[in-house]
Amino acid sequence: MSTWANLNLQDSASPLMEQLIFFHDHALLILVMITVLVGYLMFMLFFNNYVNRFLLHGQLIEMIWTILPAIILLFIALPSLRLLYLLDEINEPSVTLKSIGHQWYWSYEYSDFNNIEFDSYMIPTNELATDGFRLLDVDNRVVLPMNSQIRILVTAADVIHSWTIPALGVKVDGTPGRLNQTNFLINRPGLFYGQCSEICGANHSFMPIVIESVPVNYFIKWISNNNS
Repeated sequence: MSTWANLNLQDSASPLMEQLIFFHDHALLILVMITVLVGYLMFMLFFNNYVNRFLLHGQLIEMIWTILPAIILLFIALPSLRLLYLLDEINEPSVTLKSIGHQWYWSYEYSDFNNIEFDSYMIPTNELATDGFRLLDVDNRVVLPMNSQIRILVTAADVIHSWTIPALGVKVDGTPGRLNQTNFLINRPGLFYGQCSEICGANHSFMPIVIESVPVNYFIKWISNNNS
């Protein structure tokens, strides 16, 4: 999860988030190169006394500063399109989780396993354990197996919500009357925190999401215990 001193992206917990971080660094490198080049040219223009007698006839330089940005945009657009299609790919999921946004909590359904259903509410500050995170911990966590393809179906019962887990690179809008889906793979165990990232009312910041990633055998035990 993100802390007060963390200025960078959160550590990745899925292959898709790794690709998003790579693309972020790639685009940032291009931006830094452009900023340095333009800054250097402006500095040199301010502090030299040269006069160009062909200043009004620069067809060559105009061609260069038209074609070069187009080529640079291609270097950003092609990896961006590749990543866009990767994020939208559904790869034979092992588990399907359905998430329904309400004001001000989430409901979850494991339809593959005899319809396990539960609501997930934020734990109030006065009931929080000493090791809990204020405004982020919930009473019922979403338990999911690691190293398995997970498909999530997101909708809403009242207004627009958004199911967002930054460490997994997942952000899906929940719209009433629509069923949106995405997939992800968690490559390590742990707790991953997120929140509703839509302005869905006065208390929209109090709809936290907690995913507990566990090995597959622990997940099967959890499913068995909840089915019994």
